[in-house]
Order: sequence, then C-alpha cells, then structure tokens
Amino acid sequence: MVKSSESITNETKKSRAPRKSKKDFRDKYFIKDVENITGIKAFTIRVWEQRYGMLVPKRTDTNIRYYEEEDLKYMMNVALLNNHGYKISKIAEMTREEVQRRTLHISENNSSYQNQIQSLTNAMIAFDEKEFNKVLSINMLKLGMVETTSEIIFPFLQHVGILWLSGSINVAHEHFITHLIKQRLYVSIDQVTTPRIPTARKFILFLPNGENHELSLLFASYILKTRGHEVIYVGSSTPIDDLHQLCKVHKPDVLFCAITNANSNMPIQVYVNTLTRNWPDIPICLTGNQIVRRRDLKVPSNCNIISTPQTFIDFLDNMA
Repeated sequence: MVKSSESITNETKKSRAPRKSKKDFRDKYFIKDVENITGIKAFTIRVWEQRYGMLVPKRTDTNIRYYEEEDLKYMMNVALLNNHGYKISKIAEMTREEVQRRTLHISENNSSYQNQIQSLTNAMIAFDEKEFNKVLSINMLKLGMVETTSEIIFPFLQHVGILWLSGSINVAHEHFITHLIKQRLYVSIDQVTTPRIPTARKFILFLPNGENHELSLLFASYILKTRGHEVIYVGSSTPIDDLHQLCKVHKPDVLFCAITNANSNMPIQVYVNTLTRNWPDIPICLTGNQIVRRRDLKVPSNCNIISTPQTFIDFLDNMA
C-alpha cells in the first residue's frame, strides 16, 4: 500500500537496473553522499571540519575528498544529536563512542517517527541486522504493526529509494532491508489468530506479470487477516490468464493489485482497463507507485485507489 505523499516501497521505486559503475559495498562516500544520508548540508560539513576538526576527509588519486563508512555512521549520529538540541560545539568535544551511546539512548527512548527512520537508516548503512530488527521490535511493541508500517517502514522505504536514486547507497542495502522487513511481515501474518468473521469477504492478492515488489501486498494481507477476512495470496508476477482461471474457480469478492514498476510491454492504463474488462462486476483495489502517483490515470468505476493504509481500512469498513 502506498501513501499519496510518502509512498512506499522499496516497493516504492521505479524498476531500475543496477548501475555497473557501483559496487555492492561502499568503501568511499563523497560529501554529497553524506549530505543525502544525514541531511547535513555539504557547506555545513566543511565548516564543522574546519572549526571543530570533526572529520578528516581522505583524498582519491584525483584529489577528490571522500569519507569512509565509520565517518558516515559518526555523522549520522551527530545529525541525530544535533536535531535533539545538542550544540555542535558540545558534540565535537565527545568521543565517537560517547556520541554513539547518546544516539542509542535517544533512539530507544524517543518514539518520534523521524528518529526511528534515522535509526533504521543507520542500521541499513552498517548492514546491522540485529540493530535493524531491534528498532522494528521496539516500535511494534509501542505502536503496533499497522502504525509502525504506515508511519515508519513506508516512509523509510521512500527515503531508501531517494538515497538509491542519488547513488548514496547500493542495491545491496535495498535487498538487505527488504529481506528483513519481509521476514517481519511473514511472522506477523503467521501470528494472526483473528477468527473468520461471518461477513468475511474473499480477497485475491496479486502482482502483475513481471512485478515482484510484495511489501504492499503483504501488509494488505496482514490487515485483512486481522479483520477476519479470507485471503488468497497469489503474490508476484501473476499472468492475466492464470488470474482468470483462479477467479473462475474461487469467485473472489475483491481483487487487490499493487503496481510499482512501469511495464514497457503493457502500459498501466491498458493493464487497468484489462482488469476491468475481465472483472467488471468485482471491486478492484489498486495501489503502488504507478497507480498513486499517476495524475493522468483514468480510473474505471469498479476500481478503488488505495493511497494509504487508512484508505484501505475505510474501504473495508464501507464494505461492512
């Protein structure tokens, strides 16, 4: 599911091929990378270097300044402390170990969404699975699965997409965090014990042929199961012919489809029209970047645009 202004998902990016010039694991971060990831302007970073000696950049063979991973992690922690009222002059007096300790204390005791997104970013950069799962667990205990996913995971994934497109992180980072988030959603879905309600509707959840971004689909499945509905989860890359046979046998009440990637073989409008032509009498829920962000999409009468988790919950309430 995608938010209208903060759409998700690694699941929230257009399809793209890995750039050959990039390595999966970074050993150099340039000042624009540090700016993109930490939010600290490049000019400010240079001022802090000169005034406080907080960083000592290295130089490439062609005399371009760069930073190593430890420098980047340190500056992410500096940014978090600075955003919480610590003066930069005081931060500069701390050791890197003390900066890290105070950052962890803030992350664990402050439920601000932005703080948690920054903590997830820190863990992603370090490929720290334990810390990433710890941040997710703390927030799920405090906020619950739905709010954590809506307010933290989805905006975090959008942030990841921006960092990827800017070249500040690599595809390995994206694969790392997507795998961990999927694992958490699978576990949460398996733990749902809500019984089937008498008025349960049958939903088929699927992605178009060639599409493999499943996070929106998994989250929709979680919401449906916690509300006592029946879910047939088909998953990624479902051909129309297979979907047609499935619908003929199982007769769903609703179809739910997420479209994140642009498909050169079948334009989005053509695909939406194809769904409507095949199932004119069945409500169809559509979400994903290619749906929510399109302003020129003509939406057939039996289609419902799911722009946020709350939009989907409202749809379910209206059905009831």
